[in-house]
Amino acid sequence: MNFASATHQTPARGRLAFALAEVLVSGALMAIVFVTLYTGMSSGFAVTKLARENLRATQIMLERMEGIRLYNWNQLCYSNMIPATFNAYYYLAITNGQPTGINYQVTISIAAPVLNPSANYSDLMRAITVTLYWINVNGAALIVHRCSMTTYFVRDGVQNYVYSN
Repeated sequence: MNFASATHQTPARGRLAFALAEVLVSGALMAIVFVTLYTGMSSGFAVTKLARENLRATQIMLERMEGIRLYNWNQLCYSNMIPATFNAYYYLAITNGQPTGINYQVTISIAAPVLNPSANYSDLMRAITVTLYWINVNGAALIVHRCSMTTYFVRDGVQNYVYSN
């Protein structure tokens, strides 16, 4: 008896098709890959946006600090030439009606420094702090960011204290 003719052979067309379980598994794997790819790209864009906002905040603080270096002692302590608060924007509008991006709320404080240990020349110094606040919209959540920079201003300059002793 010839057993080869008695066995059931699958038609060629049936061997080329996929089973339903294989199709479902591959569909689930593709869904996981696309969701992961989307999540990675969106979080990458969010990190880049936050880095740009932080960089612009640092630029605004440095711009103010460099401007304050140009003042003399009387202008710094006894005039109102330096505004206590103002707004700066992510980018300036060229014409009215254009969007300005993120609004940075800037606060500048000038006060006597707190030195530890205290020094006899502390009344001839001022601590200048520039603080920025801005709001970042992350989906439905509002996130308030804060960035600050402090420097010291000396009445007669640092060289007078260093070289006069």
